[in-house]
Amino acid sequence: METWARARLALALLCVDPVGLTGLWLRARSGPVRDTFLEGLGALPLPRRKLHPGIGDDALFGGVDLAATLSAGDIRRTRGLLDTPSALILTMAERATPALGARLAQALDGGTHCLVALDESADEDEGLPSALTDRLGLFVALDNVAIGDTEIETEWDIEVARARLSRIIIPADAIAALTTTAASLGIDSLRAPRLALAAARAHSALWGRDIVSDEDLSMAATLVYGHRATIVPAGTPEEDEPPPPEPDRPDDSVEEETQQQDGIPDELLIEAARAALPPELLARLAAGRATRMSKTSSGTGAAQKGNRRGRPLPSRPGKLDGQSRIDLIATLRAAAPWQTVRQAMSPRGQGLHIRPSDIRVKRYESKSDRLLIFTVDASGSAAMARLAEAKGAVELLLAQAYSRRDHVALISFRGTGAELLLPPTRSLVQTKRRLAGLPGGGGTPLASGLQVALELAMQARARGMTPTVAVLTDGRANVGLDGQPGRAQAAEDASRLARSLRGQGIAGLLIDTGNRPAPTLGQLAAEMDAIYLPLPRADADRLSRAVGAALD
Repeated sequence: METWARARLALALLCVDPVGLTGLWLRARSGPVRDTFLEGLGALPLPRRKLHPGIGDDALFGGVDLAATLSAGDIRRTRGLLDTPSALILTMAERATPALGARLAQALDGGTHCLVALDESADEDEGLPSALTDRLGLFVALDNVAIGDTEIETEWDIEVARARLSRIIIPADAIAALTTTAASLGIDSLRAPRLALAAARAHSALWGRDIVSDEDLSMAATLVYGHRATIVPAGTPEEDEPPPPEPDRPDDSVEEETQQQDGIPDELLIEAARAALPPELLARLAAGRATRMSKTSSGTGAAQKGNRRGRPLPSRPGKLDGQSRIDLIATLRAAAPWQTVRQAMSPRGQGLHIRPSDIRVKRYESKSDRLLIFTVDASGSAAMARLAEAKGAVELLLAQAYSRRDHVALISFRGTGAELLLPPTRSLVQTKRRLAGLPGGGGTPLASGLQVALELAMQARARGMTPTVAVLTDGRANVGLDGQPGRAQAAEDASRLARSLRGQGIAGLLIDTGNRPAPTLGQLAAEMDAIYLPLPRADADRLSRAVGAALD
């Protein structure tokens, strides 16, 4: 019930000052709870306009009215959605591209629009483009709210509060208090204190006050800072600890301290923001693994542009080559402004004149499948432990692969060479069967492992996949490519293969499994242009999480 009450309060503040707060980020699945919440948008003073993540520039900014232009013979333009101040409602906002986020952010900076972003993402690594999360003042999550908790207990007079807003007085130390609190929570954007101040003014007007109070600032910190925090400030000292004795001071010092204490307490705002931090974020911060909630990486492979399938992209000038698909509407738009001139210059006179420079071809973008190539050191006394870790990590990563277009392969190097133990697959059953009873022991032919990984990566790239090589070793390479023992030759061969991987632009991750970080492995990772990650005694869970974080 507390979550719903806070969500309704955030919606009321947005209705009081939609332009000052810029907008609201609503994280909730489609359903009756979200529908009930969105009914409150009827109190907004701006007309509502719905957007979808695939909207084009013509719809946003306006463009050539094709039918009117061809009929009249001169250019006629249409008005875009951003031409009129409005409340923009972005559906499926988690699918918005950074380019769309930048265009909407520019509109929000103009001070005439507000945006309600409907985020239906299921995973934590999904979300809005950072350009929007930085500008939307309020955040509401309704994932754990049941329809029975949506009873309305408090009603506010939005019109009266909106009329009172311009008369709200801001204390001199309010801005400093909000700025200090933002810095204490690790918020590096200066937009956050400005948005928090707008929330405090709206909250004060909503409750009929003429001056922003400590309660208004606390609620503003809760609603604006809670989802932006990147660090958790240390808690206040225990109350049962006796305070240190205060030295005797003159009366003027006591009076000066009293005046300082009359200001807005920063601890109050920090505790208010701490109370709004999601539990999962607190756990990540406590473990030192804080991540931005607004990151948009989906874990998929590289983007591939084509003219057949995928997400539509804006059309580009092209040729009639018999292979590209012509964008007829875009071609006509390009030709329409020139019809009057062309008709006057052409002996044919009237009619539609299309030139080769008008041709526009369709473009699409699709995500390639990603291949993660585990290259595991199976030599020496720690071979069985490393293989067990690698097998467990492969199974954990494959369990998540079905929604991320991931394939996994496993290469083992030991003795005098390397062997492909598991070809690229997404089948968890086949993986468990192939990984059972793997051998270990012998020399460390690191160069051979890198060579097989390079060949497999090149084959995968030729099939349209995006390969990434993850190497697990303790760094004691002692067998060269020719199968002969010798540390110097083994190191030289490994360095040459590492440079080859870098030259081919293959992403890499080098995990040092030794008890102590090996400087030679750090140098090898630099030659591969790979991430170097020392993980002594890493289990399968830590290994899979490290690989997943490095890839994202």
